[in-house]
Amino acid sequence: MNITAEHQKIVAARVNRERLVDTAKKLIAVPSRTGEAGAVSDQLAEILKADGFTVTREIGNHPTAPAVLVRHESGVPGRCLQFNGHLDVVHLPYVPPSVEGNLLKGSGSCDMKGGVATAIEALRAVRDSGLLKKGGILLCAHDLHEAPWGLGEQLDTLIRAGIHGDAVLLPEPLTDHLPLAGRGSATWKVHVRRPGAPIHEVMRPDEPSVIAAGAELVQRLGKLGEAIKTQTDPVAGTASVFVGQIHSGEIFNQYPQECMLEGTRRWLNVEERADVKASFHGLLADLAKDRGVTVDCEWKHIRDPFRLDLTHPIVAAFQQSYTNMNGKPLKTGPKQFVDDGNAFFGLANLPAITHGPRAGGQHTVNEWIDIDDMVRVATLYAMTALAYLND
Repeated sequence: MNITAEHQKIVAARVNRERLVDTAKKLIAVPSRTGEAGAVSDQLAEILKADGFTVTREIGNHPTAPAVLVRHESGVPGRCLQFNGHLDVVHLPYVPPSVEGNLLKGSGSCDMKGGVATAIEALRAVRDSGLLKKGGILLCAHDLHEAPWGLGEQLDTLIRAGIHGDAVLLPEPLTDHLPLAGRGSATWKVHVRRPGAPIHEVMRPDEPSVIAAGAELVQRLGKLGEAIKTQTDPVAGTASVFVGQIHSGEIFNQYPQECMLEGTRRWLNVEERADVKASFHGLLADLAKDRGVTVDCEWKHIRDPFRLDLTHPIVAAFQQSYTNMNGKPLKTGPKQFVDDGNAFFGLANLPAITHGPRAGGQHTVNEWIDIDDMVRVATLYAMTALAYLND
């Protein structure tokens, strides 16, 4: 469907700024740490029911907070476009919603209850415009997104069960470019241990030093990082291993029993997830053997690598709509982080576009989102849906 200026005018008139902000505030007003998004999921379900939508709930192997789903159908067979977002927030002190000028603040305002509310307003605008002629929209909001408290298990379960659209829009706070490719990600926490009890350093036995072993691990990971630098992608970047924490000992002159190191491993499509993990554990096994220590690893897979097919119709619909609103298409670039788009691509080979309102402060107590930009993105999502579905 060629989106005309008249279509854009109709859609924009159906986006209600006050209703949009009210929806976001109602979601932010319900605390929802990752794994504990049951109450806010219920709140969202009630909001959507009051709007006249038929709501279904999918457990997704997480019965304390079933995902919230709404399908808006044209009545004519066709494509399905999914609006997807998470309702959980990181485990930080709760901040209630407030509006300061053009900014909406509070826990999850940026990441990503403000984005979810924006997608909901886009859904309302499509329905109220009467312009949808083919296919339909699936809205999905879920828990268990934020690592390390969740690892995407609920959404992954839904995707594997076939509960998804043919293409996906995700209103995460990425505004200035269209992400084309990104790396896979895992977190790791390594514990290096020695036998024996804590003891004064002048009386230490002839046992291996966990600090020395930890330092050796840092060196070996540095060599691994140098080796995998050859794996590069012009958009996604370079494979990497990163050490972010190292801790050992209780006081300055006690011979420690344990050294803990923690960091990340990121990889490109040229490596398989299982091979990445096996290689890392092999490095740890070699260290344990060489140093005479015990080495245990908590490895948590976050997401697989991501790539967006620029030839897919959803990209053309998005860029056409964006150009109509801004005079030129959105520039392209990398996806520096991992999000649910990686899961849609990795598990079902689905195109997923991450684009949300201008926002900031994610994973802090100072989250904010630009209300004017929420209105813009709601309009853009509605126009993209019409261009993609009516094509």
